[in-house]
Amino acid sequence: MHQPPIAARRPHRVVFHGEQLEDDYHWLRDRSDAAVARYLEGENAYAEGVLAPLAALEADLYREMLGRIQQTDLTVPYRRGEYWYYQRTEEGKQYPIYCRKRGSLDGTAEEILVDLNLEAVGHSFCGLGALTVSPDGSRLAYSIDHTGFREYTLRVIRLADRVALTAPIEQSGSAAWAADNETLFYTLQNAAKRDDRLLRLRLGSEPELVFEEPDERFRVWVTETRSRRYLVAYCASHLTTDAWVLRSDRPADRWETLIPRIHDREYDLDDSGDGFLVRINDRGRNFRVVRIERPGAPETEWTEIVPHRDDRIIEGVECFERFRVTWLRIGGLPRATITLAGGAAETEIGFPEAVYDARPGVNPEWTTETYRYQYESFVTPTSVYQREVATGETRLLKQKTVLGGYDPARYRSERLEFRAADGTAVPVSLVRLADAPASTPVYLTGYGAYGISYPIGFSSNRFSLIDRGVTFAVAHVRGGGELGRSWHDAGRMDRKETTFADFVAVADGLIAAGRTSADRLVIEGGSAGGLLIGAVLNARPDLAAAAILQVPFVDVLNTMADPTLPLTVGEYEEWGNPTIAEQYRWMRAYCPYTNLRRGDLPALLVRGSLNDSQVMYWEPAKYVARLRTIWDTDRPLLLITNLGAGHGGASGRYDRLKEIAVDYAFVLWRLGLASGTPA
Repeated sequence: MHQPPIAARRPHRVVFHGEQLEDDYHWLRDRSDAAVARYLEGENAYAEGVLAPLAALEADLYREMLGRIQQTDLTVPYRRGEYWYYQRTEEGKQYPIYCRKRGSLDGTAEEILVDLNLEAVGHSFCGLGALTVSPDGSRLAYSIDHTGFREYTLRVIRLADRVALTAPIEQSGSAAWAADNETLFYTLQNAAKRDDRLLRLRLGSEPELVFEEPDERFRVWVTETRSRRYLVAYCASHLTTDAWVLRSDRPADRWETLIPRIHDREYDLDDSGDGFLVRINDRGRNFRVVRIERPGAPETEWTEIVPHRDDRIIEGVECFERFRVTWLRIGGLPRATITLAGGAAETEIGFPEAVYDARPGVNPEWTTETYRYQYESFVTPTSVYQREVATGETRLLKQKTVLGGYDPARYRSERLEFRAADGTAVPVSLVRLADAPASTPVYLTGYGAYGISYPIGFSSNRFSLIDRGVTFAVAHVRGGGELGRSWHDAGRMDRKETTFADFVAVADGLIAAGRTSADRLVIEGGSAGGLLIGAVLNARPDLAAAAILQVPFVDVLNTMADPTLPLTVGEYEEWGNPTIAEQYRWMRAYCPYTNLRRGDLPALLVRGSLNDSQVMYWEPAKYVARLRTIWDTDRPLLLITNLGAGHGGASGRYDRLKEIAVDYAFVLWRLGLASGTPA
């Protein structure tokens, strides 16, 4: 087997606040340099060679995972206006097909809106962005990305004959129709991939600029209320929101500000029929709900509907003609209540398991007596329920089919807590075989950023690990949103290292409790979760037997010092700005790439994507290149770069399964559960 490629060291020095840092692999940022392609391709070839003895296992894993999937399938249709909309998949085809039927699902001809399999012809990647049908159902606006770099092109067509109604619109973002079926509002991206402009397009005319947001922290998007009476244009940073509303039947009118922008105040809204119902964090980080009768109304005229509480976070409010649904998160788990118009009665939607995930379903109709929601857990496949609001009667419309004799009774999920160094209880969710021994190999993952809660979702793929005796675990570390905004605040900016300490506390806790051992632990994270794993490895290289870093944000200092990159300026509110001395110091302390040093590191599999616009390909590439110069172990260090995809990896469902099969084969090998061992 050939030796791993060694990237050339080209001296490049960066000075931060008087400190000179060496970055010998800065040159990997230059995609026009043929040496970059040679290096990435060489690393791919090396990884393929190291993993070659696992080819049979990879094939078995792929067949297993594919064998659990009902390849020809249909989502639950939902009604909007005169049509029923749904997606379907066909065996052997990589992508979903978006369809509708008029009037009735039985005996009515199907109309295909977008077949992504056709859109993908000749391309290694295909992603759908906007998909919005005009109110009368006659026109469609949809956008496609063929690179993975979030380079969406918006097309507007007449559905009767699929004739284009305007030239393709490049670098598009969100889109929404006005009530006249002739006016489309859409957003455009700038060079930094930030949606910064809102435009009005009346078909047959030139587009007009409605608004341009100059503040680089803010991004713009446009949507509509469920009632279809209003269009809403949001402008938001990570910490601050403002919104404008426009009567949908008056598309030429001036947009009105609902609530003026105030730093560190976030809100979103829906039309409640008698005003706007607004979820806002003006009285506390976990939000309250108020009713505002008109745009620009002073706070003295607001009516509080749901108060703020420290022990829960309000995650969303949905308005319908005769009721509203409020989504909460309490103790790390989602809850939902239904309140009839006027607040006369409130009922809670019950969820049966101790560890689960739930979220709103597709409910586009304003006038309805039913409400759909989705429920799943580590052991319960994704399920769509419909609830009769008046009676509370609930029925299962569809549960994701898992082929191959799947039996949820074979598995056990649970929630544990381990104490961090400061005494804080950090939750961890686990799933394993019900009859597994007390101590098992563990695959531990986490995220811990942006206030995002790691979902306790179902994945039939995971059972290829679990059925081989591996416990799958999620560490709900600070920086996420599981326990409200205070949980997020405790793991961002100057407190970011709390996220990493929490993850270590969970891993050490599992080991101390006899649930696993360091030589039977694999840790994994992607994107900001890849930063988590990179920082943990620098602090505790002895923690695990192996680690997987998926499109990892590991070059924190250099990325956050470059405001020309996508996301950078907007993320000053999450990580900090290294041009500010104090903020530089806290990022300098944990940046994985900057703090790499010799140590007895575990086996590593690092993944990147050449067209990633969120974590640039050079971050994992530079990280591995520098590691190669200090790698003092015979354990594998592998870099795999997808040369035709973006942040989420392969876009086709079969191609994505193949990537997962490689990852799982690597995990099983390092845990001693593979049938063959690479040389």
